[in-house]
Amino acid sequence: MNGTAFEVKGCTLLLAGGLRGARGAAEHFIAQGAQVLSADTPEGGLVALETANLLVICDALPQRFQPLREAAQRRGLPVLTRQPAADSGQITLVGGGPGALDLLTVRAVSALADADMVFVDRLGPGDLVRKLAPQAVIVDVGKQPGHHKVSQSQIEEQMLTAAKAGSNVVRLKGGDPFVFGRGFEEMAAASKAGIAISVVPGLSSCITVPAAAGIPVTARGVNRVFSVISGHDPLESQQLEQLTGLGGTIIILMGMGTLESTASGLLRQGMAATMPCAIVESGTTGDQRTTFATLATLTATSRARGCANPAVIVIGEVTALPQRLLAEEMANFGAIA
Repeated sequence: MNGTAFEVKGCTLLLAGGLRGARGAAEHFIAQGAQVLSADTPEGGLVALETANLLVICDALPQRFQPLREAAQRRGLPVLTRQPAADSGQITLVGGGPGALDLLTVRAVSALADADMVFVDRLGPGDLVRKLAPQAVIVDVGKQPGHHKVSQSQIEEQMLTAAKAGSNVVRLKGGDPFVFGRGFEEMAAASKAGIAISVVPGLSSCITVPAAAGIPVTARGVNRVFSVISGHDPLESQQLEQLTGLGGTIIILMGMGTLESTASGLLRQGMAATMPCAIVESGTTGDQRTTFATLATLTATSRARGCANPAVIVIGEVTALPQRLLAEEMANFGAIA
């Protein structure tokens, strides 16, 4: 059983394991409100077990504490097992998903619950980290468009320094770490420094946000390809021509600043002015708002409604499907009435 799934607040727990490896676990449980007793041998643990109501085994060779486990089980005490901390820390790149807390994966929640330090981005569930990692130090390294209060090299340096000092570091990124993020750069930096690093994939907004607005990125009989584009910089003419020729769905992330350039460029390349489009703002959250338009009216409609990031732009025939379905439902309702 993983110790993070057990409510330990108010418990007196016995932490059995090598003192170096169990240090991080002790700090974790103390932060959660538990009183922690420790034992680095089974014999020493048998005495302390008399006053504990929970046993946590945190050792590189947990089987050596089997007598202590059996004694706890005879007394009816819960027994948890945790992995001991390594001599040096580690880094976990965690995809935080599109923003809604309940779209975090179970693995992501577990990684946050075990973290000593969490470096958070502006997007994703960053404002909820304190709830998910109450024991951790939270470091805000979020980047606004055109304003990076902490440079990428500084982020990497801070994470590596923390890991080298023995901390379990989580880098929480919006969406997926490898979709228009700099996750691989951070992985390369950790690997070069000899720091263990792992990746927890996340749900990318390129699919989840259109889905939350009822827009499928593919649909039988409508299209069979979709392209995901970074709109941070204007697209080149050749790219716009290729996108137009594919005849699929175009999904643009970080594209509000270049929306006018993108729409006018697609029109110049021959995409139909009547092509259905949508802008989904703050997708999957309580502030979600969807604006429908055509390619010809997209920029003006966006400006009139004050559309802003974070937003996902969807261009393609599939964008008309939710409105078509709504129209059919209204027609059926009218017929019944």
